[in-house]
Amino acid sequence: MSACRFVNQIFTRHGDFRRSDMTSSSANQTGTTPPLSRRQEIFRFLVLAFGIWPVIAVGVVGGYGFLVWMYQIIAGPPGPLGH
Repeated sequence: MSACRFVNQIFTRHGDFRRSDMTSSSANQTGTTPPLSRRQEIFRFLVLAFGIWPVIAVGVVGGYGFLVWMYQIIAGPPGPLGH
């Protein structure tokens, strides 16, 4: 089973994340949404893989570095106290 089919099965079991109750299109009124084309799926993957996730990773690592830096400003540098 491919990863995409596995993820699609998870979303169809727990509700469709693409469905919006605010729209009045006939596809959403019946509770179904049209399937994504292969081009749309590849585009969304590329946006996630090379756009969003790298930004999140840099933010998490930078945030951790900032927390360590602030901690060391308050508590002092690591190491023995007597030297």
